[in-house]
Amino acid sequence: MKNPYEWLAETINSHTWAVAGVAAAVFVLAFFGLSMVTMETGDDTYLDKTTPRGALLAHYKDTYGSDAIMLIYEADSVRSPDVLRYIDNLHEDLRNERYVTGVSGVVDLLKQANGGTLPSSTAEIDGIIGQAPPELVERMLPSDLMTIGVITLEPGVSTDAQQQVLENIESAIRISEPPPGLAVTVSGNPAFSKEMGEAMGTEMGVLILAAMVLMVLAVSLLFSHVRYRLLPVAVVAVGLIMTFGFMGLFGIPVSMTVIGAFPVLIGIGIDYAIQLHSRFDEEVRNSTIPKAVTAAVARSGPSVLIAMAATSLGFIAMFFAPVPMVADFGMVCTIGVVSCYIAALVIVPVFAVIMKYRPKREARPSDPAPESGNSLLERYDRLLGRLAYTVAKHPFPVILLFAVVAAGGFYLDRSVPISADEKTFVPDDMPALQDMEKITRTMGATSTIPIIVTGENVLDRETLAWIARFGAYELERNDKIIGVTSIATLIADNNNGVLPETSGEIAEILDRIPAPTKKRYLNGNMEAVLEFSTISMEMDVAKSLIGRMQRDAVWNEPPAGVTVKVTGGLEMFAAVMDDISESRTLMTVLGFTFILGFLLLVYRKTNAVSPVIPIVFIVGWNGAIMYFLGLDYTPLTAVLGSMTIGVASEYTILIMERCEEELARGMEFLDAIQTAVQKIGTAVTVSGLTTVFGFAALTLSTFNITSNFGIVTVISVGFSLVGAIVVMPAILALMHRYTKRSRSPAANLT
Repeated sequence: MKNPYEWLAETINSHTWAVAGVAAAVFVLAFFGLSMVTMETGDDTYLDKTTPRGALLAHYKDTYGSDAIMLIYEADSVRSPDVLRYIDNLHEDLRNERYVTGVSGVVDLLKQANGGTLPSSTAEIDGIIGQAPPELVERMLPSDLMTIGVITLEPGVSTDAQQQVLENIESAIRISEPPPGLAVTVSGNPAFSKEMGEAMGTEMGVLILAAMVLMVLAVSLLFSHVRYRLLPVAVVAVGLIMTFGFMGLFGIPVSMTVIGAFPVLIGIGIDYAIQLHSRFDEEVRNSTIPKAVTAAVARSGPSVLIAMAATSLGFIAMFFAPVPMVADFGMVCTIGVVSCYIAALVIVPVFAVIMKYRPKREARPSDPAPESGNSLLERYDRLLGRLAYTVAKHPFPVILLFAVVAAGGFYLDRSVPISADEKTFVPDDMPALQDMEKITRTMGATSTIPIIVTGENVLDRETLAWIARFGAYELERNDKIIGVTSIATLIADNNNGVLPETSGEIAEILDRIPAPTKKRYLNGNMEAVLEFSTISMEMDVAKSLIGRMQRDAVWNEPPAGVTVKVTGGLEMFAAVMDDISESRTLMTVLGFTFILGFLLLVYRKTNAVSPVIPIVFIVGWNGAIMYFLGLDYTPLTAVLGSMTIGVASEYTILIMERCEEELARGMEFLDAIQTAVQKIGTAVTVSGLTTVFGFAALTLSTFNITSNFGIVTVISVGFSLVGAIVVMPAILALMHRYTKRSRSPAANLT
């Protein structure tokens, strides 16, 4: 029975156009899936809704949470009667929009103080503003040049509905004919999410184009000895479209981290096409096209599969990350490398048969150097061989040196900060971000820390008293908290500042509170929420505050049967910081475990562990470079460890396999390791440099989260080359000595 690779080679040779037709059909299906790809921002990319924390946050947003859209009005004088009349008319129009529960601003303050009508003169306007509470005026009218309107949406409005409301508001502003000199800017979280989604789409296109251009440059420089040298670029482009297609068909969205996956795929995926193209070119020089197809597919296909599988295992480890966007990154990368492998396995031989491939008749990098034998590649090969021989002869100092550096890296890695603040991930000059910062400077932080209280009856006197007492306790003890609102404060405000003593009085006062206001803090009789307003603060400070509030809730001993849980956006991002810290370690350990198990399964001998040891060092070096470059761990850089394991394993496995091949031919070990590195070192270097070209596109990103990831991945690939070419010979030497001592003389014969 023929193995699948022999069957595929025979099918390509005998039914070339049929195979091409099937490939074209898959390509068309991928294009169909491409149209179904969606962008995703917001909470769903950070928190899994199926977890208790995610379910609680989703419940809070659906029941109480209400995102606000801000309107920033800027003019030479926003107190002008014409400007205020325009704002009032616009607000009246926007109140009729679907999903809008209210629109407020300085005009409401003026109308309330003027009998329900807007003052018509500047003097009247100035007089009312002069008598209003200063803190209220400061929030609504921070200067004569700017005022802010707030559009409150219904709780639980979906992201799509928010975007529709946003578009309606922008359309209303466009046709509203504002007075000359007045600028109206739409801001707030929904506007920020919309602009970020648009920027992500543009960014993805730019990065893919940059990576493809760099690939064309790399292949043109490093792969010029073959005919149709740009074929691998076309193959990886097909693999990329297949990846997009499967993403659309499987419903995998594009998020901030997934954007970074595509240059990674281009850098890694092109290697499969290069290896198959190179092997076919080598075979066809001395045989017919059908025989070359069989050799390339049936012989190189399985070995490239092993390298692809090892790389995929590093990405598969990301599936277990608690942050959805990290898991999506791993899933997209896994789909991508498999797609690029399949595309290379089919397209390269089919293209060669259809085009009646003829090799170039000129020297290749692996050919002996002409005449003097002193070509650059020849000298580089000999340098690598001598280096490997020296390292293998004296492995202990080399391993000790690199192990000490790695240990230092692991130690420094604990000091690398973790960032989960979404606003630090996007371009600093993004208009929506600058508008949000302007609002924060004017109105203070717009986010809150909600605490959900559940019990058999949250409206009984004891529970209401505890809610009021706990809110006052936090407000008094935490200087980061500037206000608290709850159903208890609403009831007290409608009862001369004190809580009623009887359930009848409580029910009577509740009837007087408007239903929309009550709904924001009460859900039936079994659940209520406290909303704590805070100052603007860094995410690590917010994380510390939330931890303290959780401890305070326990210490204040809620009534029997009452549970208290902190939720909200700040709590989510604080939890993401913990998730990043835990998941990067988990993903790295799983990556090592998967690849070690895979190698033991494939090779079934002790020295299969050899390729993993240099990777341990590389992961340590990554920690050191993160520390010295002053970079943070984000949801994207958190994947660095497991991704490095996948990428570096290919290089170390290739070195080990070639060394085993030379030993099987009867060489002494030192000669075998020298020959192995000398023959394959250049190929590994070229492969690594090609990958670097793809990863380098990430550094061009305007998203800080992506560009920083690009910097560390480029350096990490460089470390991977050092680990394969320098550290791997030392590891193999130690393994060889160990196996010689453990074997009997008869078993030691090679």
